Order: sequence, then C-alpha cells, then structure tokens
Amino acid sequence: MTVHLEVAEGVGTLRLDRPPMNALDVATQDRLKELAEEAARREDVRAVVIYGGEKVFAAGADIKEMQAMDHAAMVLRSKALQDSFTAVARIPKPVVAAVTGYALGGGCELALCADYRIAGENAKLGQPEILLGLIPGAGGTQRLSRLIGPSRAKDLIFTGRQVRADEALALGLVDRVVPAEEVYAQAHAWAAKLAQGPAMALRAAKESVDTGLETDIDTGLAVERNWFAGLFATEDRERGMRSFVEDGPGKAKFL
Repeated sequence: MTVHLEVAEGVGTLRLDRPPMNALDVATQDRLKELAEEAARREDVRAVVIYGGEKVFAAGADIKEMQAMDHAAMVLRSKALQDSFTAVARIPKPVVAAVTGYALGGGCELALCADYRIAGENAKLGQPEILLGLIPGAGGTQRLSRLIGPSRAKDLIFTGRQVRADEALALGLVDRVVPAEEVYAQAHAWAAKLAQGPAMALRAAKESVDTGLETDIDTGLAVERNWFAGLFATEDRERGMRSFVEDGPGKAKFL
C-alpha cells in the first residue's frame, strides 16, 4: 500500500509511502481518500498528522501516468482527484501536515488540506503545474488563494517557482519551521495535545471556520451560532465549565 494509517495516543498518522518521491498516482490518491475517510470515522483517532517521511513530503502527481491520459480520461479522473484531497480537508478533527523536503504540485495541495503546517528547514513548496502547460487541479487555485491571498497565490501559480521554508513561513504558506529531523515529532506533539481536547468543540470550531471561509459572513455566523448553542448539550461543555468554576481555567480533562 502506498498510504498507511498508523494510530497512537489518539493521533492517526496518514503516512505516504511511495518511494522515492511519493508521487501521487491514481492508486495513491484513491488510497488516501479511503484512509482519510477512515480517520474521520474512527473514534480512537482524535487528531491527524499527514507525513511523507524524513526526506520528502510529496513531489507531486505521477507525470508519466498523467501524460498517458487524454482529455476524456482526465474529465473522468479530475473529480476523483479533487475528492481524494477534499476527503483530507474535511476530516472533522485537527489535521497537521509535517512537511520535509519537496511538497510540490499535488504535494503542496495536500499540505494545503491541513489545518496547520510544520515544515522542515529543508522544505521546498510550490505549484509548478504551469511549467507543464497546466494549472493546479487538486484544489491549489482555491485553497492556496484562501490561505495566503490571491496576489501571492497567483505569483506562485503563474511562475511555478519553488519557495524555501523561510519564504513559505513569511508568505503564511507554513506556520512553523523547525530542523528537518524534528518535523514529525513536533507535528505529532501538536496533534497529541489537541487529541486530549474536547472533540466536539474542536469539530465545531473547524467546521465554523471552514464554512465561513467558503460562504458569506451571515451564513458563517449562523453556522457558528448553531454550533455554539449545540455544544451546551455536550458532556465536554459540562466538564469544562465545572472544572473552570471549581478548579480555575485551563485544568479540565476531556475524554
């Protein structure tokens, strides 16, 4: 299998495993979707890390495989491609991308599906599809522009240039830069901490933010309002407020 789901301490690691560069061929895309949906369902998975290994995150699509496709084939495949990445983006739990080495094309688009990105000092990110006479097709034109703004996104998409970790941090493309050998440990620690938090409230927060970014503010506020009120029916809310009153802030233990 080219993607694995490994679970420990409430954290599910979606591990890309297609040496040498984790090229995202059709089989890998389909497996990624399958395991993202499994991670979304499993109660023992409370947060997720996306990881490609110590040397490379994912260097993009399998170009040789795509070269053999004609227009008709890609019309049929393009939605499945997007659906595999959307399955990751819609995991209703905190998701962090642990980026080492290259995250290009589909690899960059996969990192964009996470809620938070920790990059190694050796990371290089970009959307080089324009150099093939194409545009990003797995969500890059949409998620990148929402993350770093349309002008910066267009610069990366129009030129196809790669950015190193320090520039990616300045652009807001990644959220933290650490030594390459610490990337997975820090990403797992971020996820493990959130795995101990109130699962329903974290789900509500993620859905409220993501829905708000995709719609008008009135709709976003309605989603927030409904979730906010709905959380008053949860055990976590009772536990959190009781702990605050009895023991002070920040001491609640959630199941």
